Amino acid sequence: MRFGLIMTNQHPPGASLVDCFRDTLAQVRLARELGFDLIVFGQHFLTTEFQMLQPNVAAARLAAEAGEMRVGITIYLLPLLNPVAVAEEAASLDVITEGRFIFGVGLGYRDVEDRAFGLRKGERVPRLRQHLEVIKCLWAGEAVTYESPYCQLHAARTALRPVQKPHPPIWVAANNDPAVERAAELGDAWIINPHATLQTIARQMQLYRAALARLGKPFPAELPMMREVCVAETQEEALRLARPYLEQKYAAYVQWGQHRALPGDDDMTQRFEDLARDRFILGDPQACADEIRRCAEMTGATTFIFRLHWPGMPHAAVTRAMRLLAERVRPLLA
Repeated sequence: MRFGLIMTNQHPPGASLVDCFRDTLAQVRLARELGFDLIVFGQHFLTTEFQMLQPNVAAARLAAEAGEMRVGITIYLLPLLNPVAVAEEAASLDVITEGRFIFGVGLGYRDVEDRAFGLRKGERVPRLRQHLEVIKCLWAGEAVTYESPYCQLHAARTALRPVQKPHPPIWVAANNDPAVERAAELGDAWIINPHATLQTIARQMQLYRAALARLGKPFPAELPMMREVCVAETQEEALRLARPYLEQKYAAYVQWGQHRALPGDDDMTQRFEDLARDRFILGDPQACADEIRRCAEMTGATTFIFRLHWPGMPHAAVTRAMRLLAERVRPLLA
């Protein structure tokens, strides 16, 4: 079982991003020392609730601190972006990390981002498919012809290739049921989101396995699963530490419309106690280990990517949680 971290690149308005990024550098160095296997970053544009660094720039800098850990962007909002730029950027990151880059993609769900990049209603899925195909062909050294209002390619090629062959692993994010089936089709793995309840994910895993079977594809050798986690000496302490930051984070998700991307029976608008149930992993080391094991058994996940840090959470609290996860929880799962 691999352990990874979602590095927080979102911070409260007014916070010093220079200081916040220095803390992130320290957290990545600590993750390396503690034996974590990978670190990943997400992407959004035009956020007002939080200041947010762009993950490609952050990943390039943090790769220098990551040692042998893999580095991923999960996810690129691929329908919004020029596929040539993404292909060469991701190949560059694979070179910088010496073949340890993870390429995550997804649709996005925020109207303000769609409008900013000229994405019209109904275009997300077609653009995701088209852009991913362009990127894979460029990585393979093929001549690519592609026509869109923002990208014209006529037998175009690039000499810049990823280190990994045939390409970095492609992890596809998915929230709703059709997206889960699409992840089976397009990706090397579905990266399971941290927002849904385990009950929802277990049901969707059946859809994912069925889609793989229809496509004649094997179950992934590596299946990544994201979870929100707070480890403390007691359940009460974990709840007290995490609640103010998780509440703020999920209030922003609701404001952005993330809850509408989930299946209709998975309600993200509940009071915190109900929201946390079957969704967040909050507790003492044994309780957290038991819940991680339950997640693995119900989904087949092999790589767990934990978010221990939410906007505004003090650096000391984050590093303490990292140590508890590595030194007190992980040995219980060996």
